[in-house]
Amino acid sequence: MSDLGQPQVRVRPRDAASLVLLRHEGGVARVLMGRRSKRHAFAPDVFVFPGGRLDPGDARMAAATPLRPDVALKLSPRRAEALALAAVRETFEETGLILGQPITSPVVAPNAAWAEFLATGHAPTLHQIDYLGRAITPPDSPIRFHARFFITDADHATGALGGSGELIDLDWVTVEEALRLPVLDVTEYVLAQVAARVAGEAAGPTLFSYRNGRAVSRPTQPSGARRKP
Repeated sequence: MSDLGQPQVRVRPRDAASLVLLRHEGGVARVLMGRRSKRHAFAPDVFVFPGGRLDPGDARMAAATPLRPDVALKLSPRRAEALALAAVRETFEETGLILGQPITSPVVAPNAAWAEFLATGHAPTLHQIDYLGRAITPPDSPIRFHARFFITDADHATGALGGSGELIDLDWVTVEEALRLPVLDVTEYVLAQVAARVAGEAAGPTLFSYRNGRAVSRPTQPSGARRKP
């Protein structure tokens, strides 16, 4: 309840997507992370994976290759590819790295953000991406996101590391090094999921959320396994 005795209006989470780029060097696994600047209203000055909000253009962008069927089934059928495309687009914008293949026929850009991606001479590809899980910001947060986390091998990415400057201090770090950085609890959780995957112990996708002010996680069923109402 608010001070005036009225119930607080909870902010509806906005759809978002992030991409974990995993690189193996000399038998050591590293992930790409960057620090959000202090000017950000949400999660300033912490290290995160490349990612951001779902844009209306993501649902209208045509991927050169689709998500694998087994991956798409782990997400909402209506938004699976749009969310994966958002992760690819945000990764390009924030790091300069491209998940795509050379354009062989005309591709229409739904907006300026995708026009910039296509200007590299590549169309986005999704077949090399897998899905880790999702997380929802606490219900009492003034800025909320429903984020989906994807993962792919960095060998699938091309381009020079740089980006728009939205993420600074971009670097490839081990999971152990990442956990010593200033990170959110959800990032810690995703890093644990990555470590389990590298060790061959990964389970299915999970949901990380908050209940009664405490962080909780649970496995999620593939969309194809859900019961019909």
